[in-house]
Amino acid sequence: MTAFEIQDAINAIYVVAVLVFILGLKAMSSPATARRGIVYAGLAMLIAVGVTFFSPGLLTDNFLWIFVGVAVGGFGGWYWARVVKMTAMPQMVAVFNGMGAGSAGAIAAVELLGHIGDLTTSGLSVAGGVIGSISIAASIVAFLKLQGWLTSKPIVLPARQVVNTAVLVIGVALGIYAVIAQETFWLLPFFVLLLLYGVLLALPIGGADMPVVISLTNALTGVAVGLDGFALVNGPLGDAGYAMVIAGVLVGSAGSLLTVLMAKAMNRSIANVFFGAFGATEETGGPVQGQLKPMEAPDVAALMAYANQVIIVPGYGLAVAQAQQKVKELADLLESKGVTVKFAIHPVAGRMPGHMNVLLAEAGISYDKLFDRDEINAEFPATDVAFVIGANDVVNPAAHRQGSPLYGMPILDVEQAKNVIVNKRGQGKGFAGVENELFYRDNCHMLYGDAQSAVGQLVSALKQTE
Repeated sequence: MTAFEIQDAINAIYVVAVLVFILGLKAMSSPATARRGIVYAGLAMLIAVGVTFFSPGLLTDNFLWIFVGVAVGGFGGWYWARVVKMTAMPQMVAVFNGMGAGSAGAIAAVELLGHIGDLTTSGLSVAGGVIGSISIAASIVAFLKLQGWLTSKPIVLPARQVVNTAVLVIGVALGIYAVIAQETFWLLPFFVLLLLYGVLLALPIGGADMPVVISLTNALTGVAVGLDGFALVNGPLGDAGYAMVIAGVLVGSAGSLLTVLMAKAMNRSIANVFFGAFGATEETGGPVQGQLKPMEAPDVAALMAYANQVIIVPGYGLAVAQAQQKVKELADLLESKGVTVKFAIHPVAGRMPGHMNVLLAEAGISYDKLFDRDEINAEFPATDVAFVIGANDVVNPAAHRQGSPLYGMPILDVEQAKNVIVNKRGQGKGFAGVENELFYRDNCHMLYGDAQSAVGQLVSALKQTE
């Protein structure tokens, strides 16, 4: 086969890979098919990467290092995915997204160093370098906040808007100047300043906004990859560049849509997330009136046993305690007694989109029992018991009160249930640092303790009820 024929065959395989990738994204839109979607997307990526090695224009001098990198990265990804705890999944997503952004930034750097005189290639590479650098730096900050190695509260520096704008403008200007003057010396401060801007951008973002940050950095990584693909089109691997463009556009558009949905779920704009320093200011309105009312597991079990409907609201505390199997046992036991059991899932419950859905599915809880906020909110007034496990901000009625940092955020209206039981390890505030007014309502009682232990006690008590 001639080089042209080989390239045509490779292009055809790229098209197949793209179609499989699209099918994977489609399947990920539903928890029931998400696992299959991930397999499809992984297969598409494997096909695209594998066939690239047969490109006629690919230099073979560094094949050994390429295979070493693939082996190390592949094994590392497989190992970390196997051992990571569900509670640490958001951190892993942040890290892996940062790796993708870093790769995009590295490709942009290589293209700039090799084609600094080509205005088209260099211009696209500068854009890819800007977005990739910002994304990797913001992803690292997100990881540090989620891991607890950096405070989850907003870190607001003096004159931050002026400083941030100056860093961004000067950094981009240096990249443009390097291209126009064809001087690679200025690329180092260009990348350093853009990385610094990514850090400065993410530091003022509170922990409650991390789901939005993860989604947006994922979208930015896709955009950076797409821009790098355009830059590669003019090189010997031009057709591989087209594959990167398509993959980048798909990831960027999907990530952008998810970011908008997450921001909407919190009733906040993207600009407010990144420039509002959510949680940096104290709430107004004075201390919450009332007192917390503890209840023991046997009393809670009796209340549930004679209920017509129980709605379980999972949160991060459930994930920390790895209590999903106990919750499944509790739900099965209640249903065996004729109680209707449903699960209310808030879009930003946990530390990332879909966190609770994955956790409950892992325990074998049927998808048809999982309801999102819009589907379940109308049922709370007729619900006998709302059982909140480790959730906090997403059930806080303070979101309905002006003066609260949570004001306007759509929540699960659990306070409208006839009885509310909240399982918490202690009396601490939620991730947003806002006192939860639900806990002080007359119809709310607290079941203190680790979720796995507390739910286990409920299961034992329920087995003793007639």
